[in-house]
Amino acid sequence: MLDVLGQLLKPVLSLGGLSLLFGVGLGVAAKKFAVDQDPKIDLVRDALPGANCGACGYPGCDGLAAAIVAGEAPVDACPVGGRPTVDKVSSIMGVEAKAFSESVARVLCQGDCEKATEKYKYEGISDCKAAAMLQGGQKSCQFACLGLGNCERACPFDAIHVNEKGIAEVDKDKCTSCGICVEECPKDLIELIPKSSLVQVACKSEDKGRQVKSYCDIGCIGCRICVKACQFDAIDFDNNLASIDYEKCVNCMVCAEKCPTGSIYADFDMRKTAHINKDLCVGCGICKRHCKFDAIEGAKKEKHWILDDKCTGCGECVESCPVKAISMK
Repeated sequence: MLDVLGQLLKPVLSLGGLSLLFGVGLGVAAKKFAVDQDPKIDLVRDALPGANCGACGYPGCDGLAAAIVAGEAPVDACPVGGRPTVDKVSSIMGVEAKAFSESVARVLCQGDCEKATEKYKYEGISDCKAAAMLQGGQKSCQFACLGLGNCERACPFDAIHVNEKGIAEVDKDKCTSCGICVEECPKDLIELIPKSSLVQVACKSEDKGRQVKSYCDIGCIGCRICVKACQFDAIDFDNNLASIDYEKCVNCMVCAEKCPTGSIYADFDMRKTAHINKDLCVGCGICKRHCKFDAIEGAKKEKHWILDDKCTGCGECVESCPVKAISMK
């Protein structure tokens, strides 16, 4: 019996001894060959949102933190954290935060099942890329949203969903502008635009107007009415399609009002109007001369006022007033 126990204990003790020896060896090696990590890496990592979505181009927040500290990535490399994250990381790195403009994803198509036609009934797998391989998809418009949910499934923040009419829509309150949906869309219909922009050309069709009319009630027909209506030279036109220069756009929304098909989307609920503080107004008339919409009345050296039915909320009068008597509401 004792012989049997001895035979059983020998390999156990041998393995235990080897394990102890190797453990001590690894511990010594870890200390001897350890590479000191910059403590800033942990600080930057804690300042990042922790989404690990990879939108920055690095393998998660740990990878980005190391890259920022190493000077391989800018302090504003994380598109998810927004301005607060940029400020925190800049403070840790001891650099001045650059101007930061938050963006949001926008699906540039409104051709749903009620407004756009289909050339065939698609009954394949629910995948936009698969459908796009069959004559460009089931929609008559080759540039249209196929509504099969690739972007929805790819979004790690639950910020984009296909609505009941077959068009993907972005929840701007949840969107982090990570850009994952942009890469996922086989039609290149999703773009990141400034969050401050209240106007978008919600169409990507480069077909001529007559063809667009044949398959979509709300597509851009290339009439250029928006180009003529814009008082700020903020509408570009190329390949039969209008587009907005967001650096010039002031959200006056006149282009959306004039668009005959409704292909230019504007959030009219967010439209502002100017207000003149009569206690501050000196009647200089500068605002009146700068207003492109004849929305300001008043004689020289007398108090001026805003014509609400003409004001587009462009803000030009606010910028021009020398006594800061005008605000936007």
